[in-house]
Amino acid sequence: MVDADSGWDGRAGEARTGRGTRDTGGTWGMRGARAADAPPDRRVAAPDSRVALPGRRVAAVSLVALAALATGCEPGTATGAQDAPPPARPTQAAAPSPTAPVTEDAKPRTAPPPSPSASTAAPAPSPDPTTARPAPEPSTAPPPRVLMRTGSESDRVRELQARLRQIGHFGRNPTGYYGSVTADAVRSFQAKRSLPVTGSTDEVTWGRLLAMTRVPKAAELRPPTERPLAAPDERCLKGRVLCISKNSRTLAWMIDGKVVSAMDVRFGSEYTPTREGVFEVFWKSRDHVSTLYDTPMPYALFFSGGQAVHYSADFAANGYGGASHGCVNVRDKKKVAALFGQVRTGDKVVVYW
Repeated sequence: MVDADSGWDGRAGEARTGRGTRDTGGTWGMRGARAADAPPDRRVAAPDSRVALPGRRVAAVSLVALAALATGCEPGTATGAQDAPPPARPTQAAAPSPTAPVTEDAKPRTAPPPSPSASTAAPAPSPDPTTARPAPEPSTAPPPRVLMRTGSESDRVRELQARLRQIGHFGRNPTGYYGSVTADAVRSFQAKRSLPVTGSTDEVTWGRLLAMTRVPKAAELRPPTERPLAAPDERCLKGRVLCISKNSRTLAWMIDGKVVSAMDVRFGSEYTPTREGVFEVFWKSRDHVSTLYDTPMPYALFFSGGQAVHYSADFAANGYGGASHGCVNVRDKKKVAALFGQVRTGDKVVVYW
């Protein structure tokens, strides 16, 4: 016989307890008591046995309550618990999404390669202020004016040579012609005085030379010869004679055994030797040019075929470093010019050793 106040029928009791004959009302009464003793967060109200419910509905409610206890879900909140924070749940941190931005709290284990941007590139080393020097500004001052250079010929060139000789830079007698020997002497002077070594005489070089030397005397400007005169050949002691010595390399213009003027000369090479003997001047040509060698022969005094006494710019420039093609070269232009004016056609020429 079923107790109508319990709200349970026999089938429901058997289905729930699996025992069929146990007093289901008593069973729920016990469960109600245990539920009351449970902790507040796990407390579940027992079904009121005084309310009559359909059997299937009561069974469904019971199953939901048991499922909630088994899974730990909280289907409802107890009265007064809204002020208390919910219990913390241990959760596993999700791996950052490949596309999600990385925050400071979720830095990757390995740092990404540095970006070659200006913010990460190492700054270029600044120049050491103690070693960096500004580039020199180009000079705007004009170069000093050149007064004499190779090829010049004047009395000032003669003075230049005489002054250079005073201080040991020019080892010959002045000729008045600015050749390679004079240019080398000027370079030597410029190098010793820390001047630009050009070989040309500019205003600065000339001013420095004037300050270091004295005014040359007449004998220094125009010495008779660079070499001492040789004893004249006996054929030179009578009449008007050009007495030319290959041994001393000098020419003496003599009248009746007296030397009127003397000058340095050079001769032809071994392949084009100057002929020796007694000759006479047969032709005078002031501005002669050699048709064979296309070479100027100023103040030419011809005495044997194409051989003549004449001025040589090459001899004035290079001294005895060269040779003629058989002529008698004179390096002092003024002296040979004066000689040209004095010598007459038919005067004797003696060439000897």
